[in-house]
Amino acid sequence: MNLVESLRVHRLLAIVRGKDSAAALRTVVTLAEEGVAAIEVSLTTADALTVIRQARAELGPDAVLGAGTVRSAADAARAVDAVDAGASYLVTPALVDGLEPYGVPVLMGALTPSEIELALARGADAIKLFPGSLGGPPYLGALRDPFPEVPFVPVGGVDAAAARDYLDRGAVAVGVGSPLIGDAADGGDLGQLRGRVAAFRATVTRETP
Repeated sequence: MNLVESLRVHRLLAIVRGKDSAAALRTVVTLAEEGVAAIEVSLTTADALTVIRQARAELGPDAVLGAGTVRSAADAARAVDAVDAGASYLVTPALVDGLEPYGVPVLMGALTPSEIELALARGADAIKLFPGSLGGPPYLGALRDPFPEVPFVPVGGVDAAAARDYLDRGAVAVGVGSPLIGDAADGGDLGQLRGRVAAFRATVTRETP
């Protein structure tokens, strides 16, 4: 299952960002154990490439495991390289050129209609609506009119209530960082993480009216 298919089916992208690489790896594995299908490790995470590489080795070649906060083609090259990391998709915070040669899906950051058009022209497979909190679910609802076929994934300030609202307004999935991960990637309690995962999964898998 590729990135966009996974997002459409499971409706949740977990975003791991932490100061402790060992804790970040445990977090990724725990998310996968709890049924989160798509996981992004931000390159701002301590020793992020090693975290992705070790998680890939543990979760297997079919895991939907990607690199986030990709800001350049050089970032992409390191993240996709199987020796360095082996990310199966890339997530950017903004418009980034030169990602097409790496042959993996790209969730490209954009906010305005003009940025969305530019991201699509750069080959984006889906749009990371970022920061989602700036316009909130009503803004996504407005974007659906001119962009009815574009897969949108709002990211930034997405708690459980906002997640449901975004999905009801047409998002294919939501990207969730700290409201889901909490302090787990900094060494926090994994039991609490499991509880948050269960709550978020129940929220996002509820049928849209």
